[in-house]
Amino acid sequence: MAPVHQDPAAAASLSRNLWQSEASPGIPPLLHSLRELRSVLSLAASDRYIFCGSQSQDIPVWDKKTFQLKDNLRGHTGAVLALAYAEDRKWLFSSSGDSTVRIWSTTNLTPIYVLSPYLETGAGDLFSLAWCPSLQTIYVGCQNTSLQWYDFNSEHHPINAGSTHFRDVSGSASGTSTPRKPHKFFDSYPQYERKPADIHANNGAPSRDISPHSDTTVPPPRAYLNIPSENVIDSAHYGYIYCMALFPDDDEKGVRLVTGSGDESVKVWECSAKQPTELHAFECHNGAIYSLVVKDETIYAGCQDGSVKVLDLETKTLVRIIIAQEGIDVLSMSMINSDLYTCSANGQVQRFSASFDCTASWHAHNGIVLSSIITHGNSKDHPCLITGGNDDHIKVWELTSPSQGDSTTDDGQIVLPSLDSSASDTLTYALSKFISIPSVSSSSSHREDCRQAAIWLKKCLSQLGAKSSLLPTGEGKNPLVLGTFSGATTKNKQSKPRLLFYGHYDVISAPPDGWDSDPFNMAGRNGYLYGRGVTDNKGPILAVACAVANLLATRALGVDVVFLIEGEEECGSTGFGDAVRKHKDLIGEIDAILVSNSTWIAEDTPCITYGLRGVVHCSLEISSSLPDLHSGIEGGAVVEPLLDMVHLLSTLTDAQHQVRIPGFYDQVRQQTEAEKELYQRLATITGRPASSLSSRWREPSLTVHSIEISGPKNPTVIPGTIKSQVSLRIVPDQDLDSIAKSLCTHLRSSFENLQSPNKLNVSIENTANWWLGELDDFWFKALESAVQEEWGREPLRIREGGTIPSVPFLEKEFGCHALHLPMGQSSDQAHLPNERISLDNLRRGRSVIERFLSTVGEKGTVSS
Repeated sequence: MAPVHQDPAAAASLSRNLWQSEASPGIPPLLHSLRELRSVLSLAASDRYIFCGSQSQDIPVWDKKTFQLKDNLRGHTGAVLALAYAEDRKWLFSSSGDSTVRIWSTTNLTPIYVLSPYLETGAGDLFSLAWCPSLQTIYVGCQNTSLQWYDFNSEHHPINAGSTHFRDVSGSASGTSTPRKPHKFFDSYPQYERKPADIHANNGAPSRDISPHSDTTVPPPRAYLNIPSENVIDSAHYGYIYCMALFPDDDEKGVRLVTGSGDESVKVWECSAKQPTELHAFECHNGAIYSLVVKDETIYAGCQDGSVKVLDLETKTLVRIIIAQEGIDVLSMSMINSDLYTCSANGQVQRFSASFDCTASWHAHNGIVLSSIITHGNSKDHPCLITGGNDDHIKVWELTSPSQGDSTTDDGQIVLPSLDSSASDTLTYALSKFISIPSVSSSSSHREDCRQAAIWLKKCLSQLGAKSSLLPTGEGKNPLVLGTFSGATTKNKQSKPRLLFYGHYDVISAPPDGWDSDPFNMAGRNGYLYGRGVTDNKGPILAVACAVANLLATRALGVDVVFLIEGEEECGSTGFGDAVRKHKDLIGEIDAILVSNSTWIAEDTPCITYGLRGVVHCSLEISSSLPDLHSGIEGGAVVEPLLDMVHLLSTLTDAQHQVRIPGFYDQVRQQTEAEKELYQRLATITGRPASSLSSRWREPSLTVHSIEISGPKNPTVIPGTIKSQVSLRIVPDQDLDSIAKSLCTHLRSSFENLQSPNKLNVSIENTANWWLGELDDFWFKALESAVQEEWGREPLRIREGGTIPSVPFLEKEFGCHALHLPMGQSSDQAHLPNERISLDNLRRGRSVIERFLSTVGEKGTVSS
């Protein structure tokens, strides 16, 4: 059983109580209250009726329109613990403490079948039910820890009441049900009562009539059914199976059942016509699992300790813990669109938004809230939350359905405009939705936004024609999005080229100061699209995706395109390398890598980037054995850490700003005449000196980023600890590991020369290698030709002074060359307020990709 890894950042403190603020949407109004005679243990609803499974053994039926008691379904001899409505059959399933499942017609409110579990006297209470329409199967969660099921398409013949194989449970002409045999454990009384077991030990309760003159006759069912022995998984859990839920049927993933148990685990089962097969188990470690809700690939598990575990099935990770009511059982949950309603044992109901903020909280019952469902009222435009408690009441709350935008359907599927007329419509529409998700990877408060961005992108790629999935990158990290577009098979059946497109869906923060519009609500002005991520990197990702989809739709895609999009690029790509290595078989063989994560050097001249510098980030700390001191008392009597730091940093460069680390420049590649000519040409175009361009792109450098002091930062204080951040930018052919080692050696040696009593600590925080493209490569030439054809001019070959850690890593890992196509202009303001991208550049970037892929596809095979 796989443990759920808990991230301390996934704590309740991240769920803001927005319902206490003035912006609260408010508590849902109480539409109606219905009085029961006993506790309301379970609920279900059809188009016409509300069904109530109560402790009184009966199932009262309430009219949805009038809220009048319509009927009372009798037959169970124990409390009705679970209800499930089968809309396709117009059936109601009910399970009970009497260890039977009864099936009722919701059309005429009459019994159809009585279903007994295998070894009925040993199954105990039947706590949970789930109906699967596609398999025509009912799943039953039992007190004896077994999972059982009955297939209504099976050849198991029902046992009619007159059959000799039927154990007569009535003995009366009326067909009134007589109790089953008692079980010595499940039907036992407390030891001090010294009474023999009987079926009323836990479930006994008087039946109630719907009127004083009501007929107490229980009509017989059409047939009695038994679950066969082969339809049982013994010890499916190591505790009672309290709850179950089914994921919506998926043609690709099939039917999946989720079960929650008293053993503190949630299990996921793949269901088939034969039997469920366990796919994965989450250990939650927060007490029994009392309630379950599923949406898309997310499982919400209500726990005994008052928490709700949010579990991502695709990556098999815990993504958040919601504290509904600390220490109070979460006994029921319901969900509509993105709003989750939790019902607790203290009578409280809470609503949580898609970002896990508590947006409403109210005391719904004077007792324990035992059950809940969401159903539509008289109109599908007005959903209702129905709750039942041990205060003998059913309450109907009118909901305002949360808006999920016009980009998704009721089942969570993305709706994009058709590609047939104008792919740019799809591009700009999808980009507006993508930008609206604030996927800021540096902020723990936006972690769920990052996950939702990954889920959104996965769905978007799927709709565009890719086979998509999410890949975990480690505890507390954002997942990778993997999407593969399969090109058409070549006539000669030669292997198709396979291109990997790398990008990132995370963005940096966007404080509103300096923005002329909401950074997470894309705006169009004067031919530009504004919003955080439009140029870095969400716009280019979707431009490439739409280009591939357009070729796929017209059967012109002759190359496999694999999208590998990460969510931690703005935080150093933590976990990216390990995840790629782990899932390399899923990614497959790769012939070339494409990146689009930078801008042109000018406004009106297209470019291709063919080089990036590498980086070494280093942290320094000098500390004294003494605390912070007063300079008026100790000044001159101690060796100050800050002065040591100043002396140490001064050893890194000389007066001409040359790096003084021994051997630092030894391996730097010499500039060729062709490069010199290129820089002169670029200087003419950009108005920048050629020497400046060369220094930014192809020469190494050192930067001191910060100096931090301990203490109150008062001018009279001698700080006891000093910290500094230093980085080196490296270029071809410097060796990354050697440079990092030389930096540490130089710092330690220079500090020793100071003969200071203070202590120095040096650590390399992260590194990334330089990258240089192959200008004579087939792929590079194909991309260069595509840019020239689209723009009508030869693109400039440029380099960048920054670093993209994943590019050299991917080259090395897959043994192929990388290409870098910038789409934006130099004025795009990535990472700054008013980030933008030219709409024309975005559309032409899409066209460049189409031309490029067509050329590669026509080639049919890969050659250098």
